Amino acid sequence: MVGHQVLVLTIEVRILVPEPKKLTSENLFFLFCFCVWENYDRILVNKTGFERRYCDIINDNKETFMKYFIITPLILLAFWVAFSIINSQEREVIKLVANCAERSAKNCQISDLPYMDKNLDTEARVKDLLKRMTLEEKIGQMMLVERASVKNPEDISNYGIGALLSGMGSKPDPNTKESWQKMINKYLLVSKSSRLGIPILYGIDGIHGHSHLTDTVIFPHFIGLGATNDVDLVRRVALATTEQLAATGIYWNFSPNLDVPSDPRWGRFYESFGSRPKLVARLGQAYTEGINEYNLDDYHPIGTAKHFIGAGAMEWGSSYNKNFQIDQGESIMTETELRFRHLPSFQAAIEAGIKSVMVGLNSWENKKLSENKYLIDDLLKGELGFEGIVVSDWYGVYEIDQNKYKAMLKAVQAGIDMQMLPFEYKLFMQDVFNAVKKGDLSEERIDESVARILKVKFDIGLFDNEPVATDLLRVLDSKEHQALAREAVRKSLTILKNENKLLPISPKTKIILVAGDTADNLGKQLGAWSVEWQGIDGNWTEGTSILAGIEEVGQGKHQITFDLEGDFPNQTRLADIGLIVVGEKPYAEGWGDKANLQLEKSQIELIKKMKLKAKKVVLIIVSGRSLDIKNISKDLDAIVAVWLPGSEGGGVADVLFGAYPFNGTLSIPWEI
Repeated sequence: MVGHQVLVLTIEVRILVPEPKKLTSENLFFLFCFCVWENYDRILVNKTGFERRYCDIINDNKETFMKYFIITPLILLAFWVAFSIINSQEREVIKLVANCAERSAKNCQISDLPYMDKNLDTEARVKDLLKRMTLEEKIGQMMLVERASVKNPEDISNYGIGALLSGMGSKPDPNTKESWQKMINKYLLVSKSSRLGIPILYGIDGIHGHSHLTDTVIFPHFIGLGATNDVDLVRRVALATTEQLAATGIYWNFSPNLDVPSDPRWGRFYESFGSRPKLVARLGQAYTEGINEYNLDDYHPIGTAKHFIGAGAMEWGSSYNKNFQIDQGESIMTETELRFRHLPSFQAAIEAGIKSVMVGLNSWENKKLSENKYLIDDLLKGELGFEGIVVSDWYGVYEIDQNKYKAMLKAVQAGIDMQMLPFEYKLFMQDVFNAVKKGDLSEERIDESVARILKVKFDIGLFDNEPVATDLLRVLDSKEHQALAREAVRKSLTILKNENKLLPISPKTKIILVAGDTADNLGKQLGAWSVEWQGIDGNWTEGTSILAGIEEVGQGKHQITFDLEGDFPNQTRLADIGLIVVGEKPYAEGWGDKANLQLEKSQIELIKKMKLKAKKVVLIIVSGRSLDIKNISKDLDAIVAVWLPGSEGGGVADVLFGAYPFNGTLSIPWEI
């Protein structure tokens, strides 16, 4: 058969190819058909001189021949084979994660199976379900996927996806509480159409309320709650936040943040309660207890202690992200310091019953936390006895190694149970499947993670309850939550300077001027993680701005005038007090890493203006960290830190005008 093919091709060459004058890629194609490099005499014994000259050209141009007809075809062949294998494996995975749109089918009847019996203890239910699962179904449970990356909702059941999340800014259209509930209930129903009916878990960063929404109460960021030093208040804020989330079907909050930061230049500084380990541990425990107190329905929502561990010790200039300076950087410290300063808050949360722990994006001892088996498997799961879900942070697994297969292996072997991928769920399933088949991962290791995930799902009540009812949405309009948020703002206000006890403002004060671009800007009050990841600018959410609160509380008792730029062209006499409200533009994570923490030039100029307009000047600072005000503090009569107060700016006015006392204390260093 081969001889016949060569004969035919030889005839074609004689007809189509002229006697060569130079070697080209075009005529090389024909040469390859009947000449074999250096061994052509063995293949074609009756060659003419014409044919021999072609074959001699091959010998004289071995490099070119190899390039065109050996190396390139082999590379292309290798790609084709690899692509075919991957496609066949992916098809196999999809086929094996079976669906059951109709439970009446023989293999889809699960209601009488032991794991569906809510009267059994959780351990027995997990054991029964786990033994029924295919490898693919187990892998699916380990995947935490961003909802917007799931273009086809049926992929939730096709791949047995364990959990979905909304990255900040990822929301339904329209962005209403009704749309949120409808969207998540739909995802839950799709997940229950899988062969074994395993429900998804849905999570978000509800770090100061259901802050994806524009029309609900938003609480102060943790930096403000830390200034209250009020355990009971923090517990109640956590419960209220949990009620907000659960009303839309969200039973997994990526909160509380238990970092103990030391450098205010870090863009996540405000997400923590403060820089004192004991304070963070005490308030973190209270927040966890607040989550666990939820009782509006039969579900039991969970929180997440993050970012395990030592993220607060990252050093300036150490970030592995070229766009950042601190965030995702190196935590440089001894193990003794790590245990003394950064471990107590996580230990307290575990003792309070936290159900998930998120591993940070930082590195320690030049190793990414998500691959650190000693810290995750030995310390967290072993020494601390944590029995819940260990989850990676956003893209945390694939930050480990440029080779995604190797990165996955390192993370799973280190003890990560659920990977916040958050996009490549098909690749992850395929890679883990292959790793087990090749012996790079044991199925026992997979079982350990999946058992933890299933246990938490059973504990939450995802298997035993219907999707959340619409009547629970009323909690998102709660007057009680609004009052609580205002209380939290009041208790967080911290006096940095108060010469001659200027504050609170005396009832005898007549003329008050208010200026500054943060006075009437809800977006700056809310800070980041509000509607969008990096926050918003302006008043397009519901709430009370600081200015509106001042006018509400002070109007009728004082003459109050506002001018954004501080010009006050109609003001003919010195005011008694000038209030300047300045702040930072919202920022999140490494995009908020900032070397210079001084006020903006325009803000300093505003202070100078107000000095000419008022007898006494008060600076009100809206910020998520301590700012450098040493050069201007001497020009001010009073300075107040209101942190990032959220939607209820009226709480600022309550304290400024003396309806409530100043109770806030610094939970971070701040030199003035």
